Amino acid sequence: MSILNEISENLQKGKAKIVKELVQQAVDEGIPVKQILDEGLLSGMSIIGVKFKNNEVFVPEVLVAARAMNMGAQVLKPLLVESGIEAVGKVCLGTVKGDLHDIGKNLVKMMLEGKGLEVIDLGTDVPPEKFIETAQNENCDVICCSALLTTTMGVMQEVVDAAKNAGIREKVKIMVGGAPVNQNFCEQIGADYYTPDAATCAEVAVGLFSA
Repeated sequence: MSILNEISENLQKGKAKIVKELVQQAVDEGIPVKQILDEGLLSGMSIIGVKFKNNEVFVPEVLVAARAMNMGAQVLKPLLVESGIEAVGKVCLGTVKGDLHDIGKNLVKMMLEGKGLEVIDLGTDVPPEKFIETAQNENCDVICCSALLTTTMGVMQEVVDAAKNAGIREKVKIMVGGAPVNQNFCEQIGADYYTPDAATCAEVAVGLFSA
């Protein structure tokens, strides 16, 4: 079994310490950093994403797998910078103003990172201006808004409007999600994409960057 498969398999089991050691070993063996990232860490996280979507694994398994991925990524980060390899794309993410729920948002973040995207996590209770400001300052191509309350989902409309007012609406894709949100609502407020779960969100986001 190749070391990259071992990295992927141990990552799926959430064995962070072993993943970190194997990644270091792969580096020492001279395997290209990008290959370790793609065929080891990201492929493992991608499998977890699919299983999560199919209800074969649940939030706790995703959390431990993501932790293992982050441990492995720590070894690679400085090397990726040295070799000038950039993230696939940049996303800013947050739970909208008035809403303090973060489990869904955190899952989305892990799935996005698991696809090789750079994620700027704004946390919870994020005002519309903050999404726009971050997207402008950090050159984000996608804004992801999460809401778990019917009382806060209206703020997503404000994010879309703020993007228009700032003149960046053409440049930035706006994705929305969360329990009360659906496709109709997404179309009503003029957002670009609604996804029902974290794994689908990551797939759609990656599709935007490769388009």
